[in-house]
Amino acid sequence: MSNRICIPDYEYKERIARAAKLVREKGLDVMVVASTESDYANARYFSGFWPLFERAGVAISATGDAALMVGPESAIFAKDFGKIEKQFVLREFRESADPSYPELHADTFTDVFKAIGVTGEHIKIGLGSYVECTLPIYEGLKDSFPKAEIVKCNDIMVELRKIKSVNELACIQEGFRIIELATDEVIKALRPGVTELEMVGVAQRVIYENGAEYEGLPMYVFSEASTRHAISRSTYKKIGKGDIVQLNLSAKIDGYSPAIGLPVVMGKLEGERRRIVDFCLQAHDWTVAQLKAGVMADQVAKDFYQLYVDNGMKDNYVYGPCHGTGMIEVEAPWMETSTHYPLEENMTFQVDTFISGPTFGCRWEKGIAITKDGCKSMTDYLKKGIIELDV
Repeated sequence: MSNRICIPDYEYKERIARAAKLVREKGLDVMVVASTESDYANARYFSGFWPLFERAGVAISATGDAALMVGPESAIFAKDFGKIEKQFVLREFRESADPSYPELHADTFTDVFKAIGVTGEHIKIGLGSYVECTLPIYEGLKDSFPKAEIVKCNDIMVELRKIKSVNELACIQEGFRIIELATDEVIKALRPGVTELEMVGVAQRVIYENGAEYEGLPMYVFSEASTRHAISRSTYKKIGKGDIVQLNLSAKIDGYSPAIGLPVVMGKLEGERRRIVDFCLQAHDWTVAQLKAGVMADQVAKDFYQLYVDNGMKDNYVYGPCHGTGMIEVEAPWMETSTHYPLEENMTFQVDTFISGPTFGCRWEKGIAITKDGCKSMTDYLKKGIIELDV
């Protein structure tokens, strides 16, 4: 599709150049980012390459040269998909089954660094994705450069990824268009007797039919008791009349992974159950109203928590109110009582409002982009309010 919404090739080069500037400013000789299949973002951010089974990485020198590093089985895959010309195959990026590949003549980190102009023994290496750096990758760096200083520089990646470009915003917006279609179809298919997993299957069909490359997160449909799970997986459980059903559906567009979350009621919602769900939606809308450029993230989080306290919902609080979103549905920066930074234009967040009751939970979630005077909602789906089905 020539008109497919995606990140253009030139933007990958711009990202590498911006990264190199931050590498220089931090006094590093080189930054290495590593990615897995499930948390692919940092390597894909620079290279467009999303590993399968194996790991992948990108090395960026202070002078702005870059190389893509992949595992033993991904050499041809990387040449077809990667946006970086210099590519290397390293054993350190192998899959978790830990094959030895005795016949492989693998490259080393020394080969990679030499190709991007990084030489010498007493170099300073920054790990831009510390959590995703597996032990074999770390040990490979130490073996190749035993006299090097290896430091964390996750903040470089947060700085690069927190403000979204026009093309990134377009990918996220397209994801929301597709998620709305999937949410419509799941709600149409909901009835007593269907299973949670059947409803996930409906959503998967719709997102792929309408242009998604993958789920933006492992999509879920929970019913009644399992709605208390902040993180979980759908099951073969049959949905019953009167159940609260929690939807969290997503679509990935060229690596960008928004999601929509909302409860659907199999019948009428009344009494204490309605009070809890109503409050959760009110807290969600309250959060959206606080967001604009210049506002301090920790103040929003503190006031959000106080909202629960003031409304007698302290024991129902789990987390909130927002987390960054982009290539990974949940990415830095978070909006927490301990995160002291100002919101900036074109930062993107999922307004993720979760509450846990004694027998059920509820989540209202959507994506927004920070603007000078407020924020732009990237979907209007939640304006429908509480959806009650006549079953």
